[in-house]
Amino acid sequence: MGRLLFVPIILCLLWIAFLRFYGIPLAKGKQGFIWIIGISSLLILLLAIALWLTQ
Repeated sequence: MGRLLFVPIILCLLWIAFLRFYGIPLAKGKQGFIWIIGISSLLILLLAIALWLTQ
């Protein structure tokens, strides 16, 4: 379960690489970080609830 915490970190690093590759400032890519963190948090929460329910 702890490995799931690396998902948002890896996705954010990929997002930074994408922004830098296309020359987009990080400030303009802020919305992407919000989406990445929000969806990753939701995924981690749902999987944690599934683990809790099945134990």
